[in-house]
Amino acid sequence: MTATALEGRVAIVTGGGRGLGQAMALGLARAGANVVISAARQAEEILGVADAINTDLGAARVLALQADVTREADCRRLVEEAVAAFGGLHILVNNAGRGMKYVSEAFLTEPTRFWEVEADTWRTIVDTNVNGPFLMAKAAVPYLLEQGWGRIVNITMNHDTMRRAGFSPYGPSKAALESETVIWAQDLAGSGITVNGLLPGGATDTGMIPEGVSDEVRSGLLQPEVMVEPLLWLASDASAEVTGARLDAARWDSTLPPEQAAAAALEPAGWANQSR
Repeated sequence: MTATALEGRVAIVTGGGRGLGQAMALGLARAGANVVISAARQAEEILGVADAINTDLGAARVLALQADVTREADCRRLVEEAVAAFGGLHILVNNAGRGMKYVSEAFLTEPTRFWEVEADTWRTIVDTNVNGPFLMAKAAVPYLLEQGWGRIVNITMNHDTMRRAGFSPYGPSKAALESETVIWAQDLAGSGITVNGLLPGGATDTGMIPEGVSDEVRSGLLQPEVMVEPLLWLASDASAEVTGARLDAARWDSTLPPEQAAAAALEPAGWANQSR
């Protein structure tokens, strides 16, 4: 994508202060979009990310706002402030999420069985990973419908991880998000708004990985930047005919033209293909 490929577009990236969100926000801004990043708590962190990107680009393309996606009023405010600051909204990246680290720091080596998970922890993860995307999409869609164009990208994960022992409630929450993707795509069919899932395609070096993992394990992790090229394609006019799909970033071949790279990395969202 060129530096002007998304010129005039406005994007929201929830959970944009670190990891996948930070990488995707930077990628969108470098492609010409204006970007609002949010976080529920780490206001200083997202302000620092916005300042760093704006300094790097020499333009005020990124706005940081503290907002909790589990609160409907915060989601409405996030959308309203994006529209007020940049004159519109075109792209919503539902990235904010809570992972297994909230259940146990040792989740990679000592699985927690579902009945051992604290009920409040279960609710917190499901509220963020399932209800958060719904509340953000609910706030954004009226603006997208009015202009007849929009992109909703839900950050999902491998099917194997949704079925992995000891991965409750993270796995079930992402399975629910996958279902949301399929249903919302049908609800918005013919509107000019697409709804797709995007996943790294493997364990990724983000804050969801415990600090104590070995160097050997960490060296095999994907880097957050793996998401950028596939996201830019999903956010562009080129993906207009693709909705209700999931795109595996690890299968994206940057040496191919974007259309060919996308074709090799796409599959239907949901459970039509359960190989990944």
